[in-house]
Amino acid sequence: MNIGVPKEIKNQEHRVSMIPASAKDLVKRGHTVYVEKNAGIGASYSDEQYIACGAIILDTAKEIFAKSTFIIKVKEPQPSEVAMLTDQHILFTYLHLAADRNLTESLVATGCTAIAYETIEVNGRLPLLEPMSEIAGRMSAIVGSYHLAKHNNGRGTLLGGVPGVAPGRVVVIGGGTAGVKAARVAKGIGADVTILEVDFDRMRFLDITMDGTHTVYSSEANIIELLPKVDLVIGAVLIPGAAAPKLITRDMLKLMQPGSVFVDIAVDQGGCAETTHATTHENPTYIEENVVHYCVANMPGAYSRTATQALNNVTHNWTTLIAENGLASAINKRPELINGINCTNGQLTYEAVADAHQIPLASATDNLTN
Repeated sequence: MNIGVPKEIKNQEHRVSMIPASAKDLVKRGHTVYVEKNAGIGASYSDEQYIACGAIILDTAKEIFAKSTFIIKVKEPQPSEVAMLTDQHILFTYLHLAADRNLTESLVATGCTAIAYETIEVNGRLPLLEPMSEIAGRMSAIVGSYHLAKHNNGRGTLLGGVPGVAPGRVVVIGGGTAGVKAARVAKGIGADVTILEVDFDRMRFLDITMDGTHTVYSSEANIIELLPKVDLVIGAVLIPGAAAPKLITRDMLKLMQPGSVFVDIAVDQGGCAETTHATTHENPTYIEENVVHYCVANMPGAYSRTATQALNNVTHNWTTLIAENGLASAINKRPELINGINCTNGQLTYEAVADAHQIPLASATDNLTN
């Protein structure tokens, strides 16, 4: 199979979808791997490293898309990339379509088969999303603490406190992968940490494994009670493939102290607050209702080398499975792949995205052409 690795062009996105070692493995298996010039430079992988592994360097994304039938990316395709997709392409990347109707419609119109990392579910887990959730979760406590500094428009609260001064208070909404990593780092800094969760079994697990961290049932009433007392709120809510629920309204946000910080990890799926809108690493924050919002839509891209390696750890086996067998046979071997297909043959095939945009839903199995 001809496999293409374009350079990521989303603002401040430095990850690359394939490391040289993964390219080498695919080449050894008889596949051709095309890598766009300087695609790996942001993650400290040179063109020479890819060449040494048998990959072919091409100068432009146009050449990558023209020569490849299997496109491996990190982030959702940008408009210029969508324009190069055809019904001959399989696209494998993070998509987050529930947050973007325009992208959904334009991607469906290409006729390509688009497989989303974040909707492949195995035994109730999202294995291709988890490493990025872990990075974003850990980052959220760090960037939240940083932006509490007065020179960053924060309250001037040090989360860890000092002897004689109480630590800052952190509320994490969601006790999944991102939420747990956020809570652990916040607790490690020395903050007073509360996790809001709706799954009682999960809360019992967190209560046992995260000594000193509070668990509270996630309800509107409990969020309202906590917001006036908190320094940092981290939104870590996830419904696989679907738009994030708006758990914090503008009126609720007004309850927070001026200079408090809100970090929304769920921004890729539209965010879990009414006031959320996507920002970039160049301009990561804005202020609404006197609360500092950090809503960077590609948080792990800040630590591009670590994130690239972590992503490859979980994507490479799936990439190899599809390359070795073709998509239809790969699905027979790993039926979980069918949930990853968000669109194919000009049809939208993922229910949560169809519900988010009120677009007709079709069967992936019935429409699969690749």
